[in-house]
Amino acid sequence: MSSGVQPTQECLEKYQELKTGKKLVYVIYGLSEDKRSIVVLKTSDEKDYDKFVSELPEKECRWAVYDFEYTLPGGEGVRNKLCFIMWSPDDANIKNKMIFASSKDALRRRLDGIAIELQATDYSEITRDSTSPLMILNPSTLSVQSARSA
Repeated sequence: MSSGVQPTQECLEKYQELKTGKKLVYVIYGLSEDKRSIVVLKTSDEKDYDKFVSELPEKECRWAVYDFEYTLPGGEGVRNKLCFIMWSPDDANIKNKMIFASSKDALRRRLDGIAIELQATDYSEITRDSTSPLMILNPSTLSVQSARSA
C-alpha cells in the first residue's frame, strides 16, 4: 500500500547527478517536515563508506543511494554498483517506520539503474563484512563467485 508520499524533483535530479555525473558518492533522502514528500537531506562526494554510515541517524528512518566502487580481482579493473538502502532502525518511531515502508516504492521505482537493494535496521547490517549482502562488493568474494560460476 502506498502512502501517497512522492519524491520531489530535486530527489530525481540528485540521483541522476550521482548516477551519471560521478561527482556525488551518495544521496540521503528523508521526509519533508509535513511528511507529504520525499526530499534530499544530504549529498556528498566523500568516498569513505564509514562516514556515510555515520550519517544515518540512530533513531530516524532514511533512504539512501550509495555508489559503491570496487576493484575486480586479478587487476581486471574498477567497477561501480548503485545500492539503494532503506534505513529503518529498530529504535525509530513506529509511525515513521510505517510511513517509510509504505513510501519506499514511490522513490525506488523512480531510480533506474539500482544494482543492489538493502534494508537495514541496525548498523551491523550495512557493514562491508562477510555477513552483509554488500560482501558481493568485496574483492575477495568476487573471485569466489566467479570461480563458482565457471
